[in-house]
Parts: sequence; structure tokens; C-alpha cells
Amino acid sequence: MYGPGDVRVEEVPDPTIDEPTDAVVRVTYASVCGSDLHPYRSMAPSQNGRRMGHEAVGVVEEVGADVTALTVGDTVIVPFSWSDNTCVYCREGFNTSCVHGGFFDGAPSATQAERLRVPQADGTAVVIPEGTDESLMPSLLTLADVYLTGYHAAYTGGVSPGKTVTVIGDGAVGLLTVLAARQVGAERIILMGRHTDRTDLGREFGADDVVPERGEEGIAKVMELTGGDGSHVVVDAVGHLPAYEQAYGVLRPGGTISRVGVPQYEEAPVGMASLFGKNATLTGGPAAQRRYLEAALPQVLAGQIQPGRVFDRRLGLDDIVEAYRLMDSREALKVLIRP
Repeated sequence: MYGPGDVRVEEVPDPTIDEPTDAVVRVTYASVCGSDLHPYRSMAPSQNGRRMGHEAVGVVEEVGADVTALTVGDTVIVPFSWSDNTCVYCREGFNTSCVHGGFFDGAPSATQAERLRVPQADGTAVVIPEGTDESLMPSLLTLADVYLTGYHAAYTGGVSPGKTVTVIGDGAVGLLTVLAARQVGAERIILMGRHTDRTDLGREFGADDVVPERGEEGIAKVMELTGGDGSHVVVDAVGHLPAYEQAYGVLRPGGTISRVGVPQYEEAPVGMASLFGKNATLTGGPAAQRRYLEAALPQVLAGQIQPGRVFDRRLGLDDIVEAYRLMDSREALKVLIRP
């Protein structure tokens, strides 16, 4: 990506094993993420360009001398961050803060490509059982980011039986937050979104109510639905300031806001009229997929959840410019890429 709307497919050198902890993966499934649209809309123009993509399923083609958990030929899920899965932060469940870690998006190796160098391969990539049905691959791909980002939102927000949850945003992460919240037993889920093709899927994932209104009107509607009490947990799956303002507007006293939409602002109200006065908790952040991945994998393999339903278009890597356009114009919810 060279600037706003300027996406190009270019030939680059094949990745190599640079460190003994690396692996090289041939990408078989990738995607365009909603967070990719932030630089697509606002990236400062660059002469060198930025490699894009942070979600992948692929086949291991080469491993470094220190890699012991992966074998050439393994099919693996590659989360959006790499980590050794052994450092103090990884052991505490925050793999995105790994002392030896980093993020694929924007790095020298990124997933919207034919091949990918995976640093810290033993701690990062998770093997998919041999013989897994190919039809499950889109759902398995969501474990690299969007489903487990939704699960992270529910987990950090403290979603549990008996609680009312409001999810702000009807993109893939918002819809999959609904699915995750239903999985962990939320009593009532309100989805704030105005695109009916998306919110209909949100209802199928477990939303009890849909609120298309925004701003003060949307806040009033959620408060009406909750009998004036507000929601125990509110998830901001958007990342823009108006969504955050809606979040504290519908929050119940003593409740929790979990932000997983990448914030596109540096300052946010935390004072008496927003968080302090409600004894509110603000949490969330980059989801540590590796923390949750091995528990979610058997759920997908058993067909208990089908998060891959968020993919509504499939394109080849050569057509990725169109994939960005479709998502930017909201003609597509999430585009699956087959390199």
C-alpha cells in the first residue's frame, strides 16, 4: 500500500529463514481485515510502500534449525502477531506484548502474499490436524484474528451468564463478538449496526436486539431496551470516537467497556460524565489470539461454531485491489483471499 486507496500487487523476493526460530509458510488462505481499511483511507503516502495483511492459513515449506513443533507439510494457522509463547508476558496471556514478538502487518513479511516468513514459529503457528475438511478453512482462518478478537472482547469485558452485552459495530469483529458472547453465556445481546445484511447475520450468531440508530438516539434506544439500566458490558468494535462515546452512554454503573476496534484517536473522555462517575472499567486491546487459539480450534473442527460465515466474497491475490474497494464501499463484509 502506497497511500490512501493505492494498493498494488508487486513481485518481491521470496522469504527466507533469517533466524533459526523462523519458518517459511506458503499461504493458502488470507483475507482483508477491517483494520486494513484504516491505512487504506488515511495512510501517509510512501515511496517504499507497506506490505499488508495479518491473517493466514498455510502450509509449512521450510523450518529453521531451532523449530521443533512444526514439520514441513504441516497446515497451520498464523495469528496476526508472532510470539515465543514462553516469555513472562506470553505466560500471563498477553502474547501481543511478547519480548521477542511483533506484528505481521507492515513488517517485512505480511500475509497478503504467496509466502510468509513466520518468526518465533514454534510459539506462533498452530497446526491444523491432517485431513481437516477444506470447507472448514475459512472458519479456521478467523482464528488468526477476527473471531478470537471478538472472544478477547468478551473475555476482557467479563461477559458471563446473566449479563447484558451491547456490541457497537456490525463489521466482522462486531458480529463475531456477538457469537463469542453467546458462546460464553451472555443473557442478552444488543447489536448496534445499521446494515441489515450484516445485522441479520448478527441475529443468527445470537443477537437478541438490533439498534440501527446512532449517537444520542442510539443511546436512548439501548437504555429503553434495558429498562433504563444500561449494559453490563459494552464492546467497541469500531475504533472511532463516536463509537466510544456511545459505549459510555449505554454503560451500566459499575460496567465495563472493552475496546477491540483499533482506536483512531489519541484522547478519549474518562472523567465524571463518562467513566469516573459510573465507576466504569475500560479494558480491551490487541487480542492475544495465541492465548485462545488451541481452545477454539476443536470448536471449529466439531462444527460447534461457524465464524467463517463472515466471509461473503472470495477473490484471488491478483484481485486484491478490488477486495479493498468492496470492503471500503461496504459492498462486502469480509473478503477471503486465495493466493
